[in-house]
Amino acid sequence: MSRFSSLHRSTPTRLILTWLVMAGLLLGAAYLVFELGRIQAGYSLVAAAQERNALEEQIDRLQQDKQELEEQIAMLETHRTIDRESYAVVEQSLSGLQTKIREQQEAIAFYRGIVSPADGKAGLKVQNLNVTRGAAEHEYTIRLVLVQAKKHDRKVSGSVKLSFAGTEDGKQKTYRYIDLVPADSASKWAFSFRYFQDFERAIMLPDGFTPETIIVQVESKTKSIEGIEASYSWLDSLG
Repeated sequence: MSRFSSLHRSTPTRLILTWLVMAGLLLGAAYLVFELGRIQAGYSLVAAAQERNALEEQIDRLQQDKQELEEQIAMLETHRTIDRESYAVVEQSLSGLQTKIREQQEAIAFYRGIVSPADGKAGLKVQNLNVTRGAAEHEYTIRLVLVQAKKHDRKVSGSVKLSFAGTEDGKQKTYRYIDLVPADSASKWAFSFRYFQDFERAIMLPDGFTPETIIVQVESKTKSIEGIEASYSWLDSLG
């Protein structure tokens, strides 16, 4: 009787252990299938880590160059107070170094925005939007920089839609990007990247139209990566 009771009590325990082992095997198999799918899709943990390390090394180099430039500026400022005869030469050198420092700061901010954004949020972001005047009247060039911040385990692809809101003949008017594209330019605006992508597109504004706002819609076709929408002042973006 006691032997039967012991066997009866051990049966549920064996069943539980069996189910746990089976669950562990299933989870392991599912993970292997997931990793195999990512490898077949072109994703490599090693490659992604190497690319991220390259970006971080670039940031370190830029910071080191910036520090060296600041030290040179400090030395030149000292020389400026000592040697007034070479004042003009020193001033020119200072101006050049300060320009380089600004460029270094912009580059550092750009790469940090990809690797570790200030808001700590991952996903698609508009890093920069600039508008410059073209050679012809009413012609402008739109420069847009998109980045994928923080997470870079996959490429993100999709399309960009721009629209321009303003006034025409005293009334509110909105034009789509495809309405303003020159005849020899592509009307579709697709993207595909892992870290960032830089675009330059030309537009021709209609006579009498005064733009006020640029609306940017970035549509993502990649699962788990959401699209974004943002508005920018035309005057603030005009450089």
